[in-house]
Amino acid sequence: MDTDNLRLFVMAAELLNISAAGRALGIAPAVASARLAKLEQELGVELLRRTTRKVSLSLDGSDFLPYAREILAQSDAARAILGGTKAGPKGILRFAAPSSFAQRHIMPLLPKFHETYPELTLDLRLSDTRFDAIEGSFDLALRSAPLTDSSLRGRKLADDTRVLCAAPSYVETHGMPQTPAELQNHQFIAWSDLDPRPLIGPGGEAATVTPSDMICRAILDDGDAQREATIAGAGISINSLWSVSEELASGQLVRLLPGWRMNDHSVLWLVYPRSNVLTPKTRFFIDFLIANLGNRPDWRDQAGSAAPV
Repeated sequence: MDTDNLRLFVMAAELLNISAAGRALGIAPAVASARLAKLEQELGVELLRRTTRKVSLSLDGSDFLPYAREILAQSDAARAILGGTKAGPKGILRFAAPSSFAQRHIMPLLPKFHETYPELTLDLRLSDTRFDAIEGSFDLALRSAPLTDSSLRGRKLADDTRVLCAAPSYVETHGMPQTPAELQNHQFIAWSDLDPRPLIGPGGEAATVTPSDMICRAILDDGDAQREATIAGAGISINSLWSVSEELASGQLVRLLPGWRMNDHSVLWLVYPRSNVLTPKTRFFIDFLIANLGNRPDWRDQAGSAAPV
């Protein structure tokens, strides 16, 4: 199979527009249609369903798409190793990330990224709900959790320290909890899963934050909304330092139980399916994110450095 035709198919499948895919690759619309028809003839199946209004993937096209991406990834990686291309990365990179993290830290980097890699387009899929990096056919995904899935590989981006915090107005009204046990008497802004979260004290003692045992007046599935509700004084919440470090520094939020830390071993990982070749475009993007967001000291655990209000 001609890899140029495969690249055209992948582009058309991602854009659901044959003419746009052709233009992106410098091919006239009529030529793009003819080349895709030739690929379908070689394979003996219909990959794309065409109507006067839209283009969609057929069932065979959906099944074939991840293999086409893999063939292209292998080809690009081989050419890069052999010095077969001197140009920078190009094409479309599918990247999934938590919406709250992307809005706060990745969106501001887009101008710099576009200037550095002008021929690489980011297809960003943003959601604070859990995603499947393999089923979604992503080139790369940001996951905030221990890397325990054996089907994935990853590189650490940064620490993901999580802290208990509240607004000064909430503390003034409801008081400052001095021990984990006192949290049960407070209002809590819970994450949607309501899972218990382990704590470890300054002397190594263990405790647990159990949202289901607390007064949960709000249950959210969006990190930005959780932070804003906490700033408004709606209750205590667990937030990542990458989400609230600025608000803690400015005094909009205060850290509770500063001698304790979350003991959930959470790290920000850049992950990709183990079966995938790490393509040059993916490797470039990983290096870009690590260079700009990795090793942030304000995201590391500083338990014990702050004093209760």
